[in-house]
Amino acid sequence: MKKNIFKKLTTAIATLTLAFSLTACGNSSDAKSTTAANTTKNTTIKVGASITPHSEILEQAKPILAEKGITLEIVKLEDYVTPNTGVIEGTLDANYCEHLPYLKQFNTENGSDLVSIGAIHYEPFGIYAGRVKKLEDLKDGATIAVPNDVTNEARALLLLAQEGLLKLKDDAGINATVADIVENPKNIKIKELAPEQLAAILPDVDVAVINGNYAIEGGLHVSQALAVEANDGLAATTYGNIVVTSKAKEKDAALATLVQVLQSETIKTYINNTYDGAVVPLN
Repeated sequence: MKKNIFKKLTTAIATLTLAFSLTACGNSSDAKSTTAANTTKNTTIKVGASITPHSEILEQAKPILAEKGITLEIVKLEDYVTPNTGVIEGTLDANYCEHLPYLKQFNTENGSDLVSIGAIHYEPFGIYAGRVKKLEDLKDGATIAVPNDVTNEARALLLLAQEGLLKLKDDAGINATVADIVENPKNIKIKELAPEQLAAILPDVDVAVINGNYAIEGGLHVSQALAVEANDGLAATTYGNIVVTSKAKEKDAALATLVQVLQSETIKTYINNTYDGAVVPLN
């Protein structure tokens, strides 16, 4: 009799222990799931961006992010350096204004380790009319303005080469400089200026090669360009505009959600309907 009672007691204890164990495991799993789901709740991210089109695109992403519990603060900036220094100093969580070659150049020159967490769009470079309204009308000794930072100047030179206005060394590629010009039949003078100054300088030069965002800010339209980068060329595959953050925040959940939203069909549709080909969504 005692043995039967002992067996029943042992079985009951084992059953209760197993049930408790399963319940605890279930609660643990649920807790982890809930925690993961709430990692972006009540989160604020501060993102530095060029005024056009980057901050405008971010404005479209803001209400979508709000639905996911993320408050997006957009800091509008007019240069390419401040967005990166802001991320380094921690005043910005990320930036959206540059392409990968520029980021690599910045890291090399500043000893930083900023990283890209996603490519969003591509802005075709264009050659815009200044004193001369057609490329075939460029005279000997014509002046062409180009961006003065290394990566964008290379891009401008590649576009001029694409249009047959000059020839570069075969291996110049995205690192091209004026030193790589091997043929210059029109004796073109290259005027190097800060990218944000190019649209304003048009009346004083024959033509200018202008970044897509600064062309838009200057009231120019890609449809007005005398020539644009080929969509299937080296530039299109190289110069996608990216979201940049610090190494420490590379896997940040809120920033990952930001990238997902910027790559969504909703934002792609906005870009296609708004910028008339001056901004081209990627992915």
